[in-house]
Amino acid sequence: MINQNIGTVTAGEGITVAIIPARGGSQQVPRKNLSRIGGIPLVERAVRSAAGADGVDLVVVSTDDDEIADVSTAAGARVIRRPAELSGNTASSESAVLHALDELERGGESVGVVVFVQATSPFISSAGIDAAVDDIRSDRYDSVFAAHETYGFLWRCDENDAAVAINHDAAHRPRRQDREPHYLETGAFYAFNAEGFRQAGHRFFGRVGIVEVPEWSAVEIDDAQHLAVASALANLVDEAGTVDESGPVDESGGIDVRAVVTDFDGVHTDDTVLVDSDGREQVRVSREDGMGVARLRHAGIPMLILSTEVNPVVRARADKLRVPVLHGIEDKESALAEWAAENQIGLSDIAYLGNDVNDLGAMRIVGWPVAVANAHPLVRAQARVVLSRSGGQGAVRELIERVLTADRPR
Repeated sequence: MINQNIGTVTAGEGITVAIIPARGGSQQVPRKNLSRIGGIPLVERAVRSAAGADGVDLVVVSTDDDEIADVSTAAGARVIRRPAELSGNTASSESAVLHALDELERGGESVGVVVFVQATSPFISSAGIDAAVDDIRSDRYDSVFAAHETYGFLWRCDENDAAVAINHDAAHRPRRQDREPHYLETGAFYAFNAEGFRQAGHRFFGRVGIVEVPEWSAVEIDDAQHLAVASALANLVDEAGTVDESGPVDESGGIDVRAVVTDFDGVHTDDTVLVDSDGREQVRVSREDGMGVARLRHAGIPMLILSTEVNPVVRARADKLRVPVLHGIEDKESALAEWAAENQIGLSDIAYLGNDVNDLGAMRIVGWPVAVANAHPLVRAQARVVLSRSGGQGAVRELIERVLTADRPR
């Protein structure tokens, strides 16, 4: 516990609100709060984590941006529009939280506990948020924050750029088990009682406590390198569905969608082609994919093949599968959006299975971007799910089975 020597205020009887500040501008990563990690926008990931905490009564996103507002609303959050003077690069997070509190209370909501959640942390634990809320509700602390334990030796550079030890004696290097741990703030979430926050004007006041979270979950998105690291980790975390203190737990789950759209080459095929002496092309496909497509059709779930190729083999395979096909498509994103609108299927209710960079546009707009196991690295990074099978080796069947086993009331 950290004592801040500020009078404590017991949390009131009002609701617990998670507030997620998410402005549209960003200096290092353009449109950062909409950047997709594991196929899901950062702001949506934050909403999901907050909504998944039992102790949170309401999730609010404070934003100045129309697209962020739409994504947040679709994810189940209440949106509070932030004025321009609180949306610039110099505006503090505290100012956004205070504005949201004012708006809620003007609307008749009585807020007792605030959970300030940062969308730039993609792996926020709902259980961690619950622990933080409990610390405030039980009056154990006035303010708590997420941090992970570290035994690292810290240094700084002096005015001559010489290294100076900070948290240790450089002449004495004790073993890890003989050292006192320190705690590194992750920036993922903070919780505090609302009235104490108003009085102090900042997030650390009164009795300050720590909610420990796993070090692997402490990725915070500040630049393109952080995005790449988070995307690589998301394939493990999101695929697992659950995590423990040591990391992801392997529990592959269903994919809840209303339609399946796939690329052709490298998805239905192994991305190789045989050419005879007359120039005719042949491709290799998986028979079990065909059985999977038949099962999907019998379940009444629409499917579409969307291909850049114009070769007759694409149409022949689609006819064999009894699946509609759009081929010779250069702009897959626009073609997919038009098909979805014509069939009155929301883009968030579509799984798109791809393997190469020409699939990135289509993957960007759907709720479930999926990659085959041997997909291009950029496609794997964009994917919400990376399958265990490669193209032409049962990847389509694997996706379909996960769609068919999804627990979805219709």
